[in-house]
Amino acid sequence: MRGIAASDLAIEAEGLRKSYKDVEALCGIDLSAPAGTVLALLGPNGAGKTTAVRILTTLLPPDGGSARVAGLDVVSEAAQLRSQIGLAGQYAAVDENLTGAENLEMVGRLYHLPKGEPRARAAELLERFDLSDAADRLVRTYSGGMRRRLDLAAALVARPPVLFLDEPTTGLDPRSRIGLWETIEGRVAEGTTVLLTTQYLDEADRLADSISVIDHGRVIAQGSSDELKDQVGGERLDITLESKDDAERAIAALEPIAAERPAMIDGLLRMPVRERKGAIAEAVRRLNEAGIGIDDVAMRRPTLDDVFLTLTGHALEPDEGEGADGEEAER
Repeated sequence: MRGIAASDLAIEAEGLRKSYKDVEALCGIDLSAPAGTVLALLGPNGAGKTTAVRILTTLLPPDGGSARVAGLDVVSEAAQLRSQIGLAGQYAAVDENLTGAENLEMVGRLYHLPKGEPRARAAELLERFDLSDAADRLVRTYSGGMRRRLDLAAALVARPPVLFLDEPTTGLDPRSRIGLWETIEGRVAEGTTVLLTTQYLDEADRLADSISVIDHGRVIAQGSSDELKDQVGGERLDITLESKDDAERAIAALEPIAAERPAMIDGLLRMPVRERKGAIAEAVRRLNEAGIGIDDVAMRRPTLDDVFLTLTGHALEPDEGEGADGEEAER
């Protein structure tokens, strides 16, 4: 079986296409992730993220294009590829009639881990995901959050070189989210490649080396978090005026020092700055001279929320999942 060298792309897709009846879910997307990195897919409901994950994990054949994962073709070498990947989907895929420990041991045996290792690996992961006390309980007695953590643990049993996490922290409490982030970071530090879809922009900001934004089945932007933020623009001042009636006078006072004309947006006066140093002091001085009262002023850099809003025209919403026929939520 072929493996991937550290310099190779662990995930490479070119022109992937997929349609469900008359809905084109993927319109020829390209994706790539070098070994030992995290690629995050961001997109609104029904953008095509889960369809892309299903194709890359051999669960769904593409209608066009090609893809290789861990050096293996997702169609012609699907059987070999499945032993090289781990997958945790949006919904826990564990057997509720087995205990937590039995679920993980079963996964270890399916991956043909050496004798004794499935049990040891199960115990290790149960402890890591704070499930040791429930190891011998049937999964049908687990809460939704516990099942989610067990499903994530199952994806890690065989230490796969490529890991697919589709909305991995949905339903997790803050402590479990942070624990999962640390687990992902640890696996990546050891060389694992991760493809992550998420509804949490802070998650992509923290974990991703590269981000692809998908909308209506197309990649509309890609790059690092900083690169995407730079596309939106540089730093800006967010100023809360004592009276919104002063907005036009404030804009006129600040326009000479702004990178572009300030604007009132959602009750805030937003002023793109040319240079960070001294910008707050100069803005406050000009507003004071104009007799305009200020409640608050802060320097702000664009966030991924700003990027997403700018690129798609709306904020990112939680994924509604997929319909019974396998289609993603309608766009």
